Amino acid sequence: MATLKQIRRRIRTVRSTRHITKAMEMVAAAKLRRAQAAAAGARPYADAMQGVLQRLAGASRTLSHPLFELRAVRRLAVVAVAADKGLCGGFNTSVLRRAQACIGEAPDGAAEIVPVGRRMWRAFRAGEREGALGLELLGDLADWDAARDLAQRLTERFLEGRVDRVDVVYTHFETVARREVVKEALIPVEPRRGEGVPGDYIFEPDAAQVLAQLLPRYIATRLFAIFAESVASEHAARMQAMGNATRNADEMIESLTLTGNKLRQAAITRELTELVGGAEALI
Repeated sequence: MATLKQIRRRIRTVRSTRHITKAMEMVAAAKLRRAQAAAAGARPYADAMQGVLQRLAGASRTLSHPLFELRAVRRLAVVAVAADKGLCGGFNTSVLRRAQACIGEAPDGAAEIVPVGRRMWRAFRAGEREGALGLELLGDLADWDAARDLAQRLTERFLEGRVDRVDVVYTHFETVARREVVKEALIPVEPRRGEGVPGDYIFEPDAAQVLAQLLPRYIATRLFAIFAESVASEHAARMQAMGNATRNADEMIESLTLTGNKLRQAAITRELTELVGGAEALI
């Protein structure tokens, strides 16, 4: 059984750990507010742009572009978006498992992983592969330049025929307490057909030039919005994980304090008994 001195030492250690977890919880909460605002700002623009492109592709019978081309998937690229750091519960592990499942579903295992975030970068050992495609550092806020650069390289691979489809696995942010790991098709852009789609559009100067400007920007915008969702989810997950760790530390301190008080009381009782016994022996 632990001594009173050992219990007091453990209490000091747990209190020190609690100070760290509480500070990390507060830092994550501050970062979450900025990341949540960025995600909320990026989402409407990306969704509206996606809707416009899908309606354009579905409304025009003659409209075509290589980025609309649906191919038989012989080579799949999976963009796995996670965090740069840990201490955020199962956030990184959930994305890793979903990405590995997507790779397993690819025909003959012909899948290329594109890691985003240091945890995914290390998990798939991207640094050991020469010319590996991906993004090692995602940061605390989504970076437009990084998203645009990665989107451009993914688009080039698709247009060159090196991949037939690009999927993205990331954590969709719904609320602070609710997040979901999802898989979303990024390239090609699938047209929306059926009821509610308006008639043919008139393009000025022509459809090819309009789409040549819109499609690359749409892919970059969509990827930026995904980065923003993932970053917000990461901070929310870390805030929850550190909050749980802080509460567990409080419970442990309370339990250790109670045990220490019992040991101290037992020691006092034993000393009193010895004093009384010694006094009776002298009488």
